[in-house]
Amino acid sequence: MSSNLYEGSIPPAIFHDNQVFSHTISVIVDNEAGVLARVVGLFSGRGYNIESLTVSEIDKNSQLSRINLVTSGTTQILEQIKAQLGRLVPVHNVIDLTSKGPSVSRELALVRVDVKDDLIDELFKISRIFTCKIVGLDKNSYVFEIIGKTARIDAFIELVSQIGSCEISRTGIVAISISRDS
Repeated sequence: MSSNLYEGSIPPAIFHDNQVFSHTISVIVDNEAGVLARVVGLFSGRGYNIESLTVSEIDKNSQLSRINLVTSGTTQILEQIKAQLGRLVPVHNVIDLTSKGPSVSRELALVRVDVKDDLIDELFKISRIFTCKIVGLDKNSYVFEIIGKTARIDAFIELVSQIGSCEISRTGIVAISISRDS
């Protein structure tokens, strides 16, 4: 019996895991040139999608950075992603924040809404409901800052896009575990 996956040597029952999950993964890496390219290359080389990606230095003395990424896949694919990330040379730690316990995640978006005078009151009502800040304005154009969970930002954008045309800039997810043990 061959061990080649494509020759059907692995029983199909193993691949019944077809439910797709979205996970936030935090990767602690050396803060050096080329690290992000290696991480992104791992994803693109295997056909995995990155839905959100943020990178920032977390410790100047140790020269460490945190890469937060959101990706989706079956349980098997997510386990493969974490294992392959862990094998990259500049990676110190891979933490699946979705499955390791309580964590906090946020995103920031800037949303410019171009609106006609007769709809400005409606726009301001929506912005108050979502506790947005106005961070820029011009004649019939307002730039709102909204911070929160992705679903909240999506809901705000959906509502204001019905009032006027929008341009959107989003940071991507930043996330951290609530517990040091996670």
